[in-house]
Amino acid sequence: MAVHPACDATRTPPHRAVGPPLAPRLAPAGLHALGWAGAAAVLTLWWADTTSVVGLAGWLTGAGRITGLLAGYACAVIVVLMARVPWLDRTVGSDRLACWHAAGGRYTISLVLAHTLLITWGYALSGHTGLADQTARLVLDYPDMLKATAAWFLLLLTAVVSARAARRRLSYETWQVLHLATYAAVFLAFGHQLADGADFVGNRSAQVLWYAMYLTAAALVLWFRFLAPLRSARRHRLTVAEVRPEGPGVVSVVMTGDRLDELAALPGQFLRWRFLTPGLWWAANPYSLSAPARPGFLRITVKALGGHSAALTRLRPGTRVWAEGPYGALVARNAEPGRTLLLAGGIGITPLRALFETMPGDLILVYWARTPADLVLRGELDAIATRRGARVYYAVDEPAAHTLPLTSCALTALVPDLGRREVYLCGPPGMTAAAGAALREADVAPHRIHQESFAL
Repeated sequence: MAVHPACDATRTPPHRAVGPPLAPRLAPAGLHALGWAGAAAVLTLWWADTTSVVGLAGWLTGAGRITGLLAGYACAVIVVLMARVPWLDRTVGSDRLACWHAAGGRYTISLVLAHTLLITWGYALSGHTGLADQTARLVLDYPDMLKATAAWFLLLLTAVVSARAARRRLSYETWQVLHLATYAAVFLAFGHQLADGADFVGNRSAQVLWYAMYLTAAALVLWFRFLAPLRSARRHRLTVAEVRPEGPGVVSVVMTGDRLDELAALPGQFLRWRFLTPGLWWAANPYSLSAPARPGFLRITVKALGGHSAALTRLRPGTRVWAEGPYGALVARNAEPGRTLLLAGGIGITPLRALFETMPGDLILVYWARTPADLVLRGELDAIATRRGARVYYAVDEPAAHTLPLTSCALTALVPDLGRREVYLCGPPGMTAAAGAALREADVAPHRIHQESFAL
């Protein structure tokens, strides 16, 4: 493939990226350790309240209590992970939080199912009844069990709609609304845990700790997912100023507002946007800033890949907007000049375009797209490269003469000092997977590869 270097100018870049303090690399490991320590602390409730375990019924009931305690703890953890706490997002990254939330959801469902089976079976053996009779007795006679049963079905519904096969058939907006059933399930199941849990009945300290854990999780969700966005909307009064075509099915949405500097949005980050117009107001979708935020100016560039993104092409100036964020860890790691490589695919150029304008040092951008018409924002990229003396290379699938294989050999030939560069990567899942494999094969250290995926 032939590639196009935009320019070889040597002017000093006029912009210097100012990023947040570098989060400790041990933060994710520390959060993992904290989570497991919490699980161990929860298990002490069972240990302290259990003097002996006798017979099969005792073992089954004990295992049911353990899985129930862990399921209750896991419910609080996955709620915190989906609370959109900015510190967690900046420290861990949105994609990693999404992976943790998905894994936590699978563990929670497994624990809930195990708890249901083990407790019912253990009680049935103790009471010398059948599983069906014991199930009916538990549901109908025990306090708060009807609500717990409803929570059980809601959790199963969440598991079904979160399965990969179901996700492919649902729009992002529909999946997001159905996924909110998790909140209802946790609320309905909470009373059952304290009313029927042998480790909580008569144990005031355990009850207080459990209330504190759940109230903390609820407060985080209430503030960061509901009250903070409302406060931000009133304070910044964002409106659509312009909708500008950029390419086939691609538009830039320019927004203006008050005190936008207080958002402290960094190049490479994204916000969740809610456009207050019929058909769009009920969904808050994530789109990256495609240009550095400036006083009174925010811009996103969106490709029509679904109903929501396609509707943005029909937005009218003056439409009110609520923005939640900023989020994302795909930002400049420091403000000192260095060597950086940006790898973009398709509409994944949007956060990297903002970084391309602001990151200091020796900068190279490689941009893959299907056709030349799909190379959106190309004029801006060329102008930035000329102004700051950076290099930009374009690659397209059609025509074939301009194809660049995403391999370690091709990248090393294009960027001989690849192993000494920080690499920022954004694009479709197939492209990022291929690029990640090529970079690893080229011996780029994992800590030098920075990416976030929004397909989770």
